[in-house]
Amino acid sequence: MAVVDLRPLPVNRHPARRIPQLLVGLVLYATSMAMQIRGALGINPWDVLHEGITEQTPLSFGSVTAITGVLVLLLWIPLRQRPGIGTVANVVVIALVVDAALAVIPEPAGLPARIALLVGGVVLNGVATAAYVGARLGPGPRDGLMTGLAGRTGWSVRLVRTCIEATVLFAGWLLGGTVGVGTVFYALAIGPLTQAFLPLLTVRDGRGEREGS
Repeated sequence: MAVVDLRPLPVNRHPARRIPQLLVGLVLYATSMAMQIRGALGINPWDVLHEGITEQTPLSFGSVTAITGVLVLLLWIPLRQRPGIGTVANVVVIALVVDAALAVIPEPAGLPARIALLVGGVVLNGVATAAYVGARLGPGPRDGLMTGLAGRTGWSVRLVRTCIEATVLFAGWLLGGTVGVGTVFYALAIGPLTQAFLPLLTVRDGRGEREGS
């Protein structure tokens, strides 16, 4: 299995590839979110929270994701996490694109179309996650919260992520977010999918880095 280095690189290293890859990855990520929402078979835990808040407020889904992202960034302060270009772009690009994608992706007519949107959305999410993470321009707000808490508490990343996602999933469900088979499918599939695409999409600096095995 290939081992890739995901530590952020200085912005001036390979900008002609990394910045476009970051932006394309975030656009695809937002599109994948909209596909899963339109599938209406269950969405990932953070989007359950976003959808739940949307149900309870007049805000658009994209606006809620942006506000949530900013609030999560505030939690970085006591954790001494530092945002990068990718962190800021994550908040702005996803918020804008997800609303646009929801406006153009129609409601599916039947179950086969809903399943296709769910499966396609989850696979695209894996590609998009590998693309924007692999650009190595800084983690997204939620990723940084996870790694920051793991570093401060000494808990494993797996435990911290499980606790965070269980909390936001429960809160989102209470607010009316969609929980279903798609939520379970996402939880089971997104890790292996992202891991499969990361070696293909991660930018390597070439200065002492190696793929490993």
